Amino acid sequence: MSTPEGSKESAIFRRYLSAVVLHAQAGAKAVGLGATDLYALNILELSGPMTPGELGTRTGLTTGPTTRLIDRLEAAGYVRRAADPGDRRKVIVEPVGRPADLDKVLAPARRAIGEILSEYPADQRAVLFEYFERAAAAYQRAAEEIA
Repeated sequence: MSTPEGSKESAIFRRYLSAVVLHAQAGAKAVGLGATDLYALNILELSGPMTPGELGTRTGLTTGPTTRLIDRLEAAGYVRRAADPGDRRKVIVEPVGRPADLDKVLAPARRAIGEILSEYPADQRAVLFEYFERAAAAYQRAAEEIA
């Protein structure tokens, strides 16, 4: 079932997505990073080390901007380039640190969302998290199709 564009449900969902993006941008700015920099750190934290090409694909950046992104994160001490253990000719980017104040900056929203989620019974939370997992995969696939 699809939610019709312009419906109340569609507007609520779009407001939610906009608020999530706005919060991520504000959080990145508060710790001295660009939104894409913080997004790249999140990708590395969730997925583990990867080649610069893979990181570029996941962030939607071309080669030049990906190199500058990695340079910035490496200079700030958040990532390092290392030889790929499976193929020493390749380079991988691995996370080595996080912005010191990131958890502090994100804590109020995490707390508020945690409180909202705690109001739902366990079976409804399970549905919500199943949705988050499936929707994340759907958005990832859609982004890959667009790119």
